[in-house]
Amino acid sequence: MWGRCQVAPVSAHLRSAAIIGIDAYPVEVEVHLASGLPSFATVGLPQGAVKEGRERVTAALASAGFALPLKRITCNLAPADRPKTGSAFDLPIALGILLASGQLPPGRLDGYVVVGELGLEGDLRPVRGALSVALCARSAGCRGVVLPAANAGEAAVVEGVEARGAATLAEVCAFASGAGELRRASAHSSPDCAPAGDADFADVRSQVAAKRALEVAGAGGHNLLMVGPPGTGKTMLARRLPTILPAMTLDEALETTRIHSVAGLLPPGGGVCSARPFRAPHHTISDAGLIGGGSWPRPGEVSLSHGGVLFLDELPEFRRHVLEVLRQPMEDGAVTLSRAAMNVTFPSRFMLAAAMNPCPCGYRGDPAHECRCDNASVERYLGRISGPLLDRIDLHLAVPAVSYGDLAAGVAGEPSSVVRGRVELARERQRTRFRGVPGLRTNAQMSVREVRRWCRSQGAADTLLREAVGRLGLSARAYHRVLKIARTIADLAASDAVGADHVAEAIQYRSLDRTRAAAPA
Repeated sequence: MWGRCQVAPVSAHLRSAAIIGIDAYPVEVEVHLASGLPSFATVGLPQGAVKEGRERVTAALASAGFALPLKRITCNLAPADRPKTGSAFDLPIALGILLASGQLPPGRLDGYVVVGELGLEGDLRPVRGALSVALCARSAGCRGVVLPAANAGEAAVVEGVEARGAATLAEVCAFASGAGELRRASAHSSPDCAPAGDADFADVRSQVAAKRALEVAGAGGHNLLMVGPPGTGKTMLARRLPTILPAMTLDEALETTRIHSVAGLLPPGGGVCSARPFRAPHHTISDAGLIGGGSWPRPGEVSLSHGGVLFLDELPEFRRHVLEVLRQPMEDGAVTLSRAAMNVTFPSRFMLAAAMNPCPCGYRGDPAHECRCDNASVERYLGRISGPLLDRIDLHLAVPAVSYGDLAAGVAGEPSSVVRGRVELARERQRTRFRGVPGLRTNAQMSVREVRRWCRSQGAADTLLREAVGRLGLSARAYHRVLKIARTIADLAASDAVGADHVAEAIQYRSLDRTRAAAPA
């Protein structure tokens, strides 16, 4: 027979949240105090950083002038069958101990979701995924979130949720006891996920054809591969591609911000990302670094560039198996990572801009330098990029060397603002055309059925396209890509029909197909 407990156990409950992928789900933090030898245990499948939080909480409570109860402390993170990771449970656990021990009065934190990492001196440090936590709080019908001050601007983006930031544990305790207030944060933008703000198309001398190709790519959301000798401006052009893209919608900005928040890339105090991302990973990157991975999956470069541009310089230098993992994200606009404990999906709707040399030495076709490569070495070099991957890149563009006269000329090109105006008009035509089709925003996203509906070529345009398919040996995928590009060119020209001139220009943007078709057997 069980004996009667002499001292009634005391407990407290707070609301918190955990991150999985880019989403957050509700977690209830239960703190239970019971008589017995002093101990501190955290249960509910806590992972490394959550377990170590016991030491941070103990030191932070002492630094803030509170006493750690000399009882058996049990912290449960419910639901108990889902793994918990990260340091965001430090603050709710500390507050739960204070509430359960009577050092704080109950009631004031009801309706708030609480997250935050504690320093040993009681300071609050930023956590990942604050925007997702605020969205979770709104979905759960909560009043607001209490979190570190560095995350408050990010969480304040969510309408209908109070974002109250604090710098220390003592400030949160003063708020919980009614002795103080936490200021409600306001939303603001954070452009730090974009390239340098002074980049502009006007900086690029000559390269009229290349700039036109980037305008077409931006107008339709098409992937682009630039081929040319070193120093012709391929990287310079790619870095200016985001400057001609339309401004992000609120939904795009929120999704991009969530990804960067979960990855820990937002600056302290940062809010919603207002500029399209530009990511340029080195060619030594791993496949996990490119598409995401880890035992607790984190987003990779294809997700960090969601809504913006992923630039791969020296494309053939990337390991082949790394490049091949791009194929599914480029088609589906999302990456699904499967682990034993979970499946996580990250958005990855990006524009791919890639650059490469025409041969191993880099100077094939350059009139100013002698190429030392034979045909076999050039074929091996180009063969590092598989046909299926090339098929998924809409525009193949030759970027020739720039003459001294063009470099020394004082005439500047069109500024990005002028080009962006034409791109926005073309995108507006696409939004009107695709109204009522969920998830379809640009010509590049059209399926085969939609290409047949909106990109039909007739008369001279159809004859020209038939000849090009036969002469260049275009695959079915490449054929549909040419039609999508022609549709974008027609949109830039404010034309409802796809004409022969639009198809002719689209075919010119398949330079690698033309090169391979002309190569000796």
